[in-house]
Amino acid sequence: MSMDLNSTFHRLNTGSKKWSHYPEDVLPMWVADMDFPVAEPIIQALTERLQHPLLGYSVAQDSLRKTLVAHLAAQYDWQVLPEELVFLPGVEPGVNMALNALLPAGSGVLVQTPNYAPLLHAPAHWKLPRIDLPFHADANGQYPTDIEALKRALPATRALLLSNPHNPLGKVFEREELRAIGQACVDNDVLIISDEIHADILFDGRRHTPIASLSPEIAARSITLMSASKAWNIAGMKTAFAVIANPQLRQRFDSGRLGLVDSVNALGMEATQAAYSQGAPWLTRVTVYLQDNRDYLADAIKTRFPGITMNLPQSTYLAWLDCSGLGLVNPHAFFLTEAKVALSAGPEFGDGCSQFVRLNFGCPRPMLEEALARMERSLQERA
Repeated sequence: MSMDLNSTFHRLNTGSKKWSHYPEDVLPMWVADMDFPVAEPIIQALTERLQHPLLGYSVAQDSLRKTLVAHLAAQYDWQVLPEELVFLPGVEPGVNMALNALLPAGSGVLVQTPNYAPLLHAPAHWKLPRIDLPFHADANGQYPTDIEALKRALPATRALLLSNPHNPLGKVFEREELRAIGQACVDNDVLIISDEIHADILFDGRRHTPIASLSPEIAARSITLMSASKAWNIAGMKTAFAVIANPQLRQRFDSGRLGLVDSVNALGMEATQAAYSQGAPWLTRVTVYLQDNRDYLADAIKTRFPGITMNLPQSTYLAWLDCSGLGLVNPHAFFLTEAKVALSAGPEFGDGCSQFVRLNFGCPRPMLEEALARMERSLQERA
C-alpha cells in the first residue's frame, strides 16, 4: 500500500473543524484528529457504496457485527456476542445516554482527572455530582490508579467514567490495575462506563485490555464504548458502538436515546466495516510512525524546552505537556498568540491544569517540526 505519511495535505476550506477553528496562520495541533490520509480500503469501500444511488436510514448488517466480534476476539481475547453490540453516532452520546438512562437522580459519578472534557462535563448535563479522583505521576513518569482512594470514593458514587486508554495522559492501564478497579466497582454496586476509543493505538508492544473482558461480574455492570474513529482517522463518519453483555442493562441503555441520539449513517458503517476488516496494515504503519513522532517530540521537549516536561504517552497520539517551569500565566494563550500554534488548553481537562497544554502529534513529521520550531522561537524571543 503506497502511502507517504510525511506529506502534508491542504485541509483549509474542507469543513475541517481542526483547520477552521483558528485563523489560517495558526498551525492546529489541538483536537484529536490526525493529518494522515485515510486507509485506501476505507476510501474504496465508501466509493463502492456510493455506486448505489440510495442513502436512506441504515442499520448494521450481520457482516459488520461479525467483523467486530472477530476483531474483539483477535485483538483483546474478548468473547462478545453479536447481539451485545449497540451502534451509536459517537462515544460521547453513548456516555450521556448511559448517565441519563441508568443512574438515579443525584447519583455521584467518579472521574479520574485530568480527563477528556466531554467525559469531565457529562455528569453536569444530567445534574449528577462529579467526584474527582486525581492521577499523580510516580518517579517513573507513570500514573497508577490509587486503588485505596478509589475504594474510599466509590461508596458515594453510582458510576465510574473510565478513560481506557486515558486521554490526555496517554496511560495504558495494566491488567491487574483494571481488575482491581473493576472488582471495587462490583463490590460497591457501581456502574462502569468505559470510553475505549483509543484502544487500537498503543506503543512499545503494549496490548489493550477492555475492563469488561476481565470477569463476568465486571462485564455485567459495564458499558464499553469503542469506535474506529481515532485509530483509522474517520471521526467525521460519526460511528461508534457499545458492548453491553447484560441484556437488561443493554435494553435500558438503548431506551436512553430519547429522540436525541439517532441511528448511525450508512457511510459510517461502511467505513467501520472496512477499517476493522481490511485496515490493519495501514494502522500498523501509522502506529510505528506515531511512536517515532512521540519519541522525537519527547527528545525535543527534553533538549530544547527547559521549563516544559512531558511523561511519555503509552497510547493515543496526544502529549500532556507541563509548562509550569516557563513562568507563563497562560501557556495556551501564549503559544497561540506568540507562536501561532494552537494546542488544547489544560483547564479544559480539569481543575489544577492551568499550566498544562495537550499537543496532538498525529501529523506528518514536517508539521510537528514546524510547530516545535515556532514554539521554540516564541520562547527565545520572550527571553
